[in-house]
Amino acid sequence: MKITVNVDCTPEEARAFFGLPDVKPMQDALMQQLQERISANIAAMDPETMVKTWLPVGLQGFEQLQKFMWNQMTTAMGGGQTPPKDQKPPKDQSK
Repeated sequence: MKITVNVDCTPEEARAFFGLPDVKPMQDALMQQLQERISANIAAMDPETMVKTWLPVGLQGFEQLQKFMWNQMTTAMGGGQTPPKDQKPPKDQSK
């Protein structure tokens, strides 16, 4: 046996029927706070402030990044590798 029941009601009516609390005032208050925070952050996002945030020490951060990238590339291509101090260089076998 199969029984189907269709109920046509709004979410508010369903919450009231099941005894759930009305959270609309809390949602409105939270949305108001969120809008205020977003507005304050948008006002603070002028280009000068963003550059200071991204590069706190000026261009020194960019220079460090550039040095890091160059070091990684030279190491990956085999440049700048030195044998460990405890390892002797290979002998010349042509003699």
